[in-house]
Amino acid sequence: MIRVTLPYHLRNLARADGEVSVEVQGVATVNSVIDALEAAFPAIRGTLRDYATGRRRPMVRFFACGKDISLADPNAPLPEAVASGEEPFHVIGAIAGG
Repeated sequence: MIRVTLPYHLRNLARADGEVSVEVQGVATVNSVIDALEAAFPAIRGTLRDYATGRRRPMVRFFACGKDISLADPNAPLPEAVASGEEPFHVIGAIAGG
């Protein structure tokens, strides 16, 4: 079971309070976690990845074990602490402006 923290606006879309948990089949990767999130919470489908390209949305960041993995290969295995549920997988809404 993978623990996932979502930003406030995505928790509202998912109708979830606080942290959510999803079951991932096979190796835990960013893509497999997002697949499981979208299956469990259809309202967030397309908010993390672009429908057409499957790429991460520009203002979304992913963190595992305190490390920004947003630009890493989305099919690379997540750290064991995240895959085992010991540490959460964090989805963060990035902020831009001036």
